[in-house]
This record gives sequence, C-alpha cells and structure tokens, in this order.
Amino acid sequence: MHRFTFLYLLLLVGGLAHSQNLLRGKIVSQEDQTPIPYARIEWVNQDQTELSNIDGSFKLNVSQKQGYLKVSYLGYINKKIKISSNPYYLIQLEPDPEKLEEVFITSTQQLAQRIINKSIQQKEYNDPVLKFKNYSYNNYLKLIIDNQKADFKVELDTTNTSVSTILNQGRAYLTEEFSNFEYTNDKGLQEKILGTRTAGFKQPVFEMLSLNIQSPSWYKEKYTVFGNDYAGPLAKNPFRNYRYKVLDTTQSTRPAYVIYFQPKRQKTVASLEGLLYIDTLNYGLQKAVGQLKGELEIEATQNFTYLPEQDIWFPVRNEILLKPGTGGKKVSIFGGSISLGSLTSNKSNEQAQYLQAISTNSNWKFNSEKPLLNQKAAISLAAKATDRKAEFWQKNRSIPYSSRDQRTFKNVERLIEQQHIDRKINLLQNFNIGYLPIGFFNLDLRTLVKYNDYEGFRLGAGGVTNHNFAKRFRIDGYSVYGFKDRAFKYKIGAGYQLNPNKNTWLNLSYINDIEEIGTFKYLTDARVYSLFEPRLVNINFYYKYESYQASLQHQIAPSLLSEFKLAKTNINQTGGYRYIDNQLARKAYDITAFTASFRYSPKSTFLQAPNKNIEVEVGYPQFSLQVERAIKGVLNGDYNYTKLGLKMQYTIERITQVNTEFIAEANAGFGDLPLTHTFHAFPNSPNKETVMNRFSVAGRRTFETMYFSEFFSDKQASLQIKHKLRPFTISQRIQPQLVFISRHAIGDFEAKDRHLGVRFNTLNKGYHEAGIELNNILFGFGLNFAYRYGAYHLPQLEDNISLKFTFYFKL
Repeated sequence: MHRFTFLYLLLLVGGLAHSQNLLRGKIVSQEDQTPIPYARIEWVNQDQTELSNIDGSFKLNVSQKQGYLKVSYLGYINKKIKISSNPYYLIQLEPDPEKLEEVFITSTQQLAQRIINKSIQQKEYNDPVLKFKNYSYNNYLKLIIDNQKADFKVELDTTNTSVSTILNQGRAYLTEEFSNFEYTNDKGLQEKILGTRTAGFKQPVFEMLSLNIQSPSWYKEKYTVFGNDYAGPLAKNPFRNYRYKVLDTTQSTRPAYVIYFQPKRQKTVASLEGLLYIDTLNYGLQKAVGQLKGELEIEATQNFTYLPEQDIWFPVRNEILLKPGTGGKKVSIFGGSISLGSLTSNKSNEQAQYLQAISTNSNWKFNSEKPLLNQKAAISLAAKATDRKAEFWQKNRSIPYSSRDQRTFKNVERLIEQQHIDRKINLLQNFNIGYLPIGFFNLDLRTLVKYNDYEGFRLGAGGVTNHNFAKRFRIDGYSVYGFKDRAFKYKIGAGYQLNPNKNTWLNLSYINDIEEIGTFKYLTDARVYSLFEPRLVNINFYYKYESYQASLQHQIAPSLLSEFKLAKTNINQTGGYRYIDNQLARKAYDITAFTASFRYSPKSTFLQAPNKNIEVEVGYPQFSLQVERAIKGVLNGDYNYTKLGLKMQYTIERITQVNTEFIAEANAGFGDLPLTHTFHAFPNSPNKETVMNRFSVAGRRTFETMYFSEFFSDKQASLQIKHKLRPFTISQRIQPQLVFISRHAIGDFEAKDRHLGVRFNTLNKGYHEAGIELNNILFGFGLNFAYRYGAYHLPQLEDNISLKFTFYFKL
C-alpha cells in the first residue's frame, strides 16, 4: 500500500512540475489595429519577460492558471491584463499623447540613427574581422527537422511509412558537425570539419557540409540565411533599407540599447525585421534577432559574450528557426525535390514541421603567432571526419543530445535504406550534370537524342564508368547514328587517376565525329548540360574529324583548374569548302596540336574533401585561358598556327535582386588557319526567309540576329551584358523575370582569299544587337526579342528582328 501511495505522489509531483499553461495572443494598436512588434510582455510577480514577434503575436508558457500580464511599448499606455482560462488574448494598446510628444521631442528615431552610426563607426574595434589579424574558434552545429508534437516513445514499423511519418518516432532529419574556424587577413574565414555525421548516411552529405546556414557576423553588407541574402542592418549605408527606433535599455553590468529595425523597401530589397542590442559603452553588438514572415517564417538569433581582455563582444551562439509560412515553401537541404530534408506545411500549426540549426562557439584565440589551418580551400574535410567514435562526440558536443536524437539515427538509417534515398540523391546530382547512373555506368544523357540540319536526328548512347566499376580507372565513350547523313560517329576512351587529392587524370581517347566550323571550346569550362541545346538544331556547316588524343587533367589549386591535351587530328570537309595551301585547294589535312587550358575562380568558395573538390559558392570574376599550338611535321601535321582564347565572366549581385551579368571574350589566331579552326561569335539565327520561319529557342550567350555562317574571324572580341530585374510575383509558381540584353562583337580576317567554296563576312565594322527577354512565364518558358542595329543592319527590317522562345529548366 505504501508503495502505491509513493508511486502516486511521485507521479503527481512530476505532473505538477511539468504542467504548463500556454498563453497565445496578439498585441495591436487600438487606433488602427496594426500589429505592434517587440512589445514587452511581463508575467507579474515572476521573473519572466518575452517580446512579441514582428506580427505582434506572442506565446508565453506560465506555471499558473491565473495572474496578470503587463504589456508595455514606447509611446503607448502600459496595460495590465488579468489571465484566466482563456487561451488567447487580443491586447489593444492605447497611444499615450504625452509619451508620443516626448518621443517626438527627444526624437527617438534620430537617437537610434546616432547609435547605429556610432556602432558602424566602431566596427574596426568591435568586428573581429577588422580588429584582429587572425582569430580562431571551435564550433559545434546541430541541425534538425522536426515538428511540434510530443516526444513519442513507441517504436513503430517503418516498412511502408513515408518520410514524414518518421516524426512520430524520432526526428525527420538530424546532422551534427564539429569544426575549427580560423580567420586570417590573407585567406579570410576558413573551416576545417573535424567531425560530421548525418542520420542515415554513411558517407558525408556534401550539400549539407557546404550549406551557408547563417552568416557568422551581422556587421557585413549582407546577412545570409540558408543561402538567401538579406540587407545587413549594420551595413555602410543602412538607412536606405531600414528604419530604426530605440525601444528600451537593458539593466545589466553592460547595459545595451534595444533598437528595433524595420524594412523600408521590403518589396525591392530582401530585408529582415528585428532587434539589435548595442552596448552603451563600446557600441558593440551584444545580441541580434532577425525575423521574416512570408512564404517562410525565419527567426535568426545570435548571442555574444563579452571578453574584457579584448574589449569585444564575440559571437557565442547562433540559432536559426525556419517554419512554413503563408506559401508552404520547401527548404531542401539536399537540393532538388527530395522529400527528406524538406520543410513542409501542415494544416495544424502544432504539427507543422520546422527546421532548427543551433551552433555554439568555444575555445577562441586571437592574434596567434602561427595560424592553425594551412589549407587552400575555404572548407576542408578531415580524413577521419566521418568515422568519429562516440567518445569524440561526447567530448565536443555542446548541445544536449536527447534519446529522441538517438532514435533518429536508428530509424532514419532504416528508412533511407528501404526507400533508397541515398540513390535518389546520387541520381539527382548526376542528372544535374547530364548523367543517369545505372549500376557501374553513368549514362550520358546528352548522347541520347539530338537534331541538326546536317545529321537530322542523331540518336545513340554513351557514358562513363563510375566508382562502382573502379575507383581510379574509368572507361568512357559513345556511339551515335545520324539519319540524314547515314553515318555512325563514336568515341572510346579510358582514364587513370594519378593523384586523387589533386584530381589528376591521365586520359587516352579515339574520336570519329563531326564538329561545327569555327568552334572554340575551353577544355576546363564546367560541364554544361541542358535537356535541349537550341543552337544545335539549325547548324549545317560541319567538318568531319578523326582524332587520337592524350590529355592530363590537374587541379593545381581549388580555384585553379588545368587541362593539357595533345591531339593528332585528320580533318575532312562535309561540303564544298576548300583551303588554299601552296596554290592547292585542300579538302583534307592533318593537324597535330598541343592545348593548355586554365580556369581560375579566385572569388569562389571551395570544399576540399579526400579525393574531391567542390565549388560550393560561385564567385566572380571567373577567368578562362586557353592556348592551342599546332606544329607542322610533328606526327605528320600539315600546318603551324597558334590560337589564343581569354574569357571573363562577372556578375554583380545586388541586394535588390537586380543583377547584371557580363561575358567578355577575346580570340586570336596566327599562322596557317583553315576556316575550320577560325572563330565565330555564336550565331543563332537560322537562314530562313521570314521572322516566323526563324522562330526557335534562344541560347544563353548567343547572337540571336546573327545568321549561321554569316561571319568568321581569325581575331575577334565580344561583350555581352544581361541586366536582370527582380522577378514579378504573380503566384507561387508564376514569377516572370524581365531581362535587358546588349551584345557587341568586332573582328577581322587577314587572309580571306585563302578560303574557297563559302561566302562570309568579317566583323571589322562592329556588330551590335539589343534584346529583351521575359523569362519563366510558365513552366520555364519565356519569350525573347532581339534587334540588329549598327553597321551590319540589313535593308529589310524583318531581317534584323529575332523572335524566339526562352527555356530555363530547373529541377
């Protein structure tokens, strides 16, 4: 009997200890019912204070069913509310004329501006990047996708469950990571991932490792949340984007001004709304809270700790909370449309999924004599980072690891194996670069079907072996058939990896195929794949070639890619073109050429892992340089020539979501250059009579009004500019974007009389084209209009006009 009594009392005490009453409500102005953000809510007689959200809403857990709430806000009369059994309260604050007058007289907004200006002026003393020549710290990160339901402890069968139902047993997703960060003036902020693990994945999820979850500092021009940039409230000129108001002053040993910031141009500038706690003595940032209500609800918080010796507030804890908003927007941490790792909305707020990322900093050091990290990439993965034992995590984990977290690893691993989630991710990653993995072979989707005026339909198959075949050896090739020219084309090649850490491959190949006349391809340009390549449809000027090639691919540095190729190629014409050589009109000739190609991305961010180097954030400018040298007499080569190519790509990304892209390229050839090895400027207008007959699909960097084979040059330069306006939001799916385009090219041809059987012009007078696009009108389709003007303007008006579709496909 005593045992039952004791057990009853234990349960009763436990129930009382955990009983909580959740109060919800909203604070609005009595005058116009507008929400009052960041109003102070105090639970009277208890040390408990909360602030309302940016929409005036609040939630408060109280231990008693009855009591009083005191609500206060600058410029309004304080209000005391009696709490009873009602779970929801609409609290209307009445403006206080005296306080409003006082606010006007003392000019709270002007005071806030002075504080913000002072904080910006003091950046060099409060921003670690500006204050120290170097600093380092350890960081532990825990990221979960969960819901707000109770913690179920019942084990359920997951044989036929969907990804979302695993919420009942554990979390939908969990990852943890332990890293060392170091900042130096010459290399910036670098990260070395010492340990990482993701529920259900034995191999690292590189998309997660490279994800910019939250900016490390609020002092920058932009503040980033899950790859999206927002205007920084402490930027150089913040008053263009934000309004500021002093709400309060904290009472502590280091008091802080509590300043509310609110977007001025939310429709044109991506902005957050929130609070800045600014130290009253050194004007350093003690705490920052940023929120956003919309398709996605965001709450980003950063807490700082004061270090007296350095007289600086250093970030100690970051937290991001994402919830579905009005649009039910998905946040996929793997990229693409894979359900695991996505944030989806439900009808019930209590069951809606949320994503939470919490990270803590520790063991910080400043101005060390010798920096710890000696790496070229911004992010590096330690060799044993994915094999850490439980002892490692127990030692370095700074956030509690619950029994629910433990069940997550067990349950998600089983689910991922049953639903082949890892294969889906691998499939998506390969599809984005044009491959379909099938066992030990990656099928090259670009080889399946194409169409052009010379071959008609070009059908076939090809691809390359993957790591399931061999880790350091690969075989690649393709075989295709043209139904119009009735000819097979094919390639067979093999490669061996000499150095996995530098991604160094030695390749040998034999190719028998056709190529467009005047093409110049950079070997190191990133592989570009699209379901549809519009230029190829209308090309009819090709040459045949048979080539034996040896190449060496080498990653000199994370930002510097190189490839060297030696090729012996036999050229034969498909039409009536002939090249005059010593008074002989030659249809066929041999060329032996050595090519060196480099791609340099100095501003990009790279992740370097064992046997892998990934560009995780594209930075600009990007440079491509290629030199091709043909030598007469070597391997029976017929000609001497040198070809040079230099390309620069640059994008200005603005916080207003209005971007400008530049592509500048210069090409030059010297020596004996058949027309096959000269240059064209990427024409994309079919040789048809009327505008509608020329209707096709516009390219990404093509001259839409320039006709195929109209111009060739042995020296040329081009400049293309695209100015993209902010997308127009009509609905969640329909967000068209207006783009203004300007293209220019100039060139010359020294020995035009050495080329017979084809008529063409040069670009010595300068070619000009202006265009406008309305992209993504529906299902990725849009419209393009272009007009040719200047020296090469044609007599018939319609011959200078191009009207085409655009197509931008995204998975």
